[in-house]
Amino acid sequence: HVSCSDAALPISLARAKGWPVWGETCTQYLVIDETFLERPDFEGAKYVYTPPPRPLVHQDALWQALRTDTLSAVSTDHCAFLWDGQKTLGRDDFSKIPNGAPGLENRLHMLHELGVRGGRITLNRMVELLATNPAKLFGLYPRKGTIAVGSDADLVVFDPDRRHVITAAAHHSRSDYNLYEGTEVTGAPELVLVRGQVVVDGDDLVGKPGSGQFVRRARFGELLTASAPLRA
Repeated sequence: HVSCSDAALPISLARAKGWPVWGETCTQYLVIDETFLERPDFEGAKYVYTPPPRPLVHQDALWQALRTDTLSAVSTDHCAFLWDGQKTLGRDDFSKIPNGAPGLENRLHMLHELGVRGGRITLNRMVELLATNPAKLFGLYPRKGTIAVGSDADLVVFDPDRRHVITAAAHHSRSDYNLYEGTEVTGAPELVLVRGQVVVDGDDLVGKPGSGQFVRRARFGELLTASAPLRA
């Protein structure tokens, strides 16, 4: 997880030389800085993850890296820890604080709000960072990561004008806190489909347990050229 300009620079230099090197960052490094660790009443423990939050100055460098394809994907490093009973285990011993934080559900919200609406990246670039590039990097393209005949109908119907307030009370994770608590965003999914079946309808999770399917991956790098044939 690239969290600072110092780590992004060698990736940029390598890619400029044509080396097969790719990098990613996580949503939290674009939003949260080191001052969050100083929050009182042990609130800072919510932001204990690896790498740790960095000084604010690094966020602009990460956005620039996403624009220029120095970094090719945005992930979350999602860990659904509880605040009460898990993070709080470290009140008297830092080494006992579980390392990680939730964030999967709000990645699209935050990247659209701060990236697209914030004028830092285009809408098409957001799709590349969240769908197309990860599918290629993990050997799943074109079954995943694109809308095409023969691809799985994994779709997000997104309303760019829908207002949404991020809260732990409303999210679907088992975690009892949210890194972006109280953040109001404009732009949210209306429907999420997996293989053409609705799994999220508005704010309701309606997918059925056990409906997933094994997806065989290609070897790393084979699909980065987007040349693999669609499945029959």
